[in-house]
Amino acid sequence: MSRPRILIVGAGFAGYRTARTLSRLTRGRAHITLLNPTDYFLYLPLLPQVAAGVLEPRRVTVSLSDSLPDVRLVLGEADRIDLDDRTLHYTGPEGEGGTLAYDRLVLAAGSVNKLLPIPGVAEHAHGFRGLPEALYLRDHVTRQVELAASSDDLGTCAARCTFVVVGAGYTGTEVAAHGQLFTDAQVRKHPLRQGMRPRWMLLDVAPRVLPEMDERLSATADRVLRQRGVDVRMGTSVKEATHDGVLLTDGEFVETRTLVWCVGVRPDPLVESLGLPMEKGRLLVDPHLRVPGRPELFACGDVAAVPDLENPGSYTSMTAQHAWRHGKVAAENVAASLGLGGARTPYRHRDLGFVVDLGGAKAAANPLGVTLSGVPAGAVTRGYHLAAMPGNRVRVAADWLLDAVLPRQAVQLGLVRSWSVPLDTSSPEVARVPGGPAGQRQEASARSGPGAALAADTDDGGTGARPGRYRPPDEPAKGQPGSGPTQVRPGSGAAVLRSEPETAKGRPAADAPGRGHGELRSESETAKGRPDAGTAAAARSAHEPAKNQPGGEPARNQPGGEPARNQPGGEPAKNQPGGEPARNQPGGEPARNQPGGEPAKNQPGGEPAKNQPGGEPAKNQPGGEPAKNQPGPGQPPPAPHPAPGPVKRTDVPDDPDDSTKGDS
Repeated sequence: MSRPRILIVGAGFAGYRTARTLSRLTRGRAHITLLNPTDYFLYLPLLPQVAAGVLEPRRVTVSLSDSLPDVRLVLGEADRIDLDDRTLHYTGPEGEGGTLAYDRLVLAAGSVNKLLPIPGVAEHAHGFRGLPEALYLRDHVTRQVELAASSDDLGTCAARCTFVVVGAGYTGTEVAAHGQLFTDAQVRKHPLRQGMRPRWMLLDVAPRVLPEMDERLSATADRVLRQRGVDVRMGTSVKEATHDGVLLTDGEFVETRTLVWCVGVRPDPLVESLGLPMEKGRLLVDPHLRVPGRPELFACGDVAAVPDLENPGSYTSMTAQHAWRHGKVAAENVAASLGLGGARTPYRHRDLGFVVDLGGAKAAANPLGVTLSGVPAGAVTRGYHLAAMPGNRVRVAADWLLDAVLPRQAVQLGLVRSWSVPLDTSSPEVARVPGGPAGQRQEASARSGPGAALAADTDDGGTGARPGRYRPPDEPAKGQPGSGPTQVRPGSGAAVLRSEPETAKGRPAADAPGRGHGELRSESETAKGRPDAGTAAAARSAHEPAKNQPGGEPARNQPGGEPARNQPGGEPAKNQPGGEPARNQPGGEPARNQPGGEPAKNQPGGEPAKNQPGGEPAKNQPGGEPAKNQPGPGQPPPAPHPAPGPVKRTDVPDDPDDSTKGDS
């Protein structure tokens, strides 16, 4: 009897706890697969300390492979779920597609930044939901303080040292609290103009800080923020964001280069595509975390609307505490549904209190209902985080100790650019890359906050879009016909073997003169995603027959030419039925100077020199290559016709023994 297949989507608090508990309960009696864009679990509550330079980025991550040894990790983002066929389609980090089958599916995809219809916010603000965003904010704040310290203009200096945080919830409050300490420490090393200091603003339409928490916690946080110098403005928000600053709802315009968006979260949009009953964007489940009418489907965490049995008629809130507990109950009920565990249990909870880290030795906490502030609250807060983290406890404690006795390092690493962390993204845990699969699926043209990034930072001339993020029109889509493992153009001369990482990216090969036969290109060449234009042109002029010549490659989109790829009648995937055989393969074109290959030019049996008897006609001569600026690739494509097969050479005598052998 085959083992059941359990698929978990997402490795946040809910997904990670589900995988860990299922691994313990099933003990090898089920195949457990975890689909996640990254190979780590991120402990979100400590992310503000990464942005403030207290903790190094890896301290708040836990390796999935190391901590879940019995769980198969698949890197990728879910695209579509076929509930009837019980399959999930995903896209990997390099654009490759894949399908996963399941017997039980647990949706724990988490949440993304919540957007509001405010002009300019999507273009000029950045969220705070993933490690790339924290790293970007750390670099950006450091850069603004350094630029302000070297500026002679008072207005520019003030704008660069003004940091606006929208949203006075858990995340926004901690970002503002830690940010003020971070910039004050920098200014002590790089003094600003006389009488100036960094200014942090915390805005929210709510009447108080931390509106969802106990009023005593709210009062403690508000007092600490104001004592530290944070400009706390409740009942105020952003009306419009521009390149130079933000317009507030009270009519004031604040010049700034930084806008941090912490107004809340919304469920991952993946669940909206299922067509199942929803509650404010969350998937409705029963108290056992199972979707009604779908016995194989479970949901937990921020994507699930779980009935709150302690408060009938309401649903549990979208917090890390609930998500962590959801994961345990979901795992127990999934195992029970497969006969691998005990009886099903409904989700019940009891609040144990909340903790808010305000930086330094300050915090606000109410463990078991006891309200604390100051140093005792700080000790309880850090102790809670150490106990709650599934790993890296010693490293985190060591960083805290070093931060207490050593000054922080304010250094720009430049690892994350503004355009790579847009506010409107379905995967805040993954930084966008030029031309990458994530960048192709969605627009990522956000700026770095109101004027925060220099032109050199974005490399886009002020448009906010990164050059090279879109495929050229004639480049085959990744994983589509035309992006086969060995791409060789007819008449391109010497065979060039391409490495697997290169061919997986679906980019055409560029043959360079002087490269040996069967040359392997390094991953560093191909990872950049840029064609080697110079060598490609030289190779074509040296090896490829003139286009529109007998035996040559017809111009694309011309009568008799090669149809556009991925179009009806286009070029099939190589090594597929009807496609062009790869070189050195049975039926392929033999390599030059190899047994059965193409003789070298000017050699016995070789190709005659140009303008010689039997040679290639000179350009612009009868039978030659048409002059440039003639109708070419810009013309509309003709009606579909069969794709060309291997091109038969006219300058090599037919040899029935060698025509299909290739270079073996």
